Amino acid sequence: MAYDKFNILNSTVVPLPTENVDTDQIIPARFLKATERKGFGESLFMDWRYDSEGNPKSDFVLNDPTYSGKILVAGKNFGSGSSREHAAWAIYDYGFRCVVSSFFADIFKNNALNVGILPVTVSPEFLEEIFTEVEKDPSTKVEVNIEKQTITLLSTGSFESFDINTYKKGNMQNGFDDIDYLLNMKDEIVAFEAAKKI
Repeated sequence: MAYDKFNILNSTVVPLPTENVDTDQIIPARFLKATERKGFGESLFMDWRYDSEGNPKSDFVLNDPTYSGKILVAGKNFGSGSSREHAAWAIYDYGFRCVVSSFFADIFKNNALNVGILPVTVSPEFLEEIFTEVEKDPSTKVEVNIEKQTITLLSTGSFESFDINTYKKGNMQNGFDDIDYLLNMKDEIVAFEAAKKI
């Protein structure tokens, strides 16, 4: 499999209410030399996480032990800027499996789906409710159900539905990237080719 199967994710969240987070902030350009997906997590939000001497900035959320989990909850317009796939790679490699926002840049959204990160678009009101609940209690959990296409704030029971392309949904549930999807259809492809030769 290209990545972990995604069906139901029940997790605490890491809140990043900053708006207009672009891909250069997610993974600075100087870290784009590698072509494999591994090892980018350590450079995620590098310039926000560390000072010029390489010391962790205590006021940045990824350096705050209060918050943890597999869900990153971000402000509006997450993933804007360049089309670099490395931004999605870094988020996945760090350990996040879902990013929640009220708006995603289209290219980032597709890149995320291609590597096993579920981008969940919610209303601004629901996003604010999540931030409020997590601020009150960092142990607050969110459940993301890809089959039902729902995201639920477990502390209040409130939920919203989200959209996802049917093809990408199936791939997420099976842990397939595009190549895995085709390989899974190998027998059908071989049969189709054989029939065409008759």
